[in-house]
Amino acid sequence: MTKEQIIEKVNALLVEEFEIDAQLLEPSASLKQDLEIDSLDFVDIVVLIDREFGFKPKAEELKAVKTLQDFYNYIEAHLA
Repeated sequence: MTKEQIIEKVNALLVEEFEIDAQLLEPSASLKQDLEIDSLDFVDIVVLIDREFGFKPKAEELKAVKTLQDFYNYIEAHLA
């Protein structure tokens, strides 16, 4: 899966599952402050990553994911 495909899929999931405005989906956007993703949403994100990308993220690893770019990079690194 290419980086562009990862970005497209992640953005689509955020829009569909969390009703986030697509215009807010900038790589520099903070997941918590800009996109208002809270700790309960991260539980859903773990399930979505497992379902859509085929691996189960570790909670301690997700703590380092602060921006949308971090999120793209995290998924890309685990698919490599």
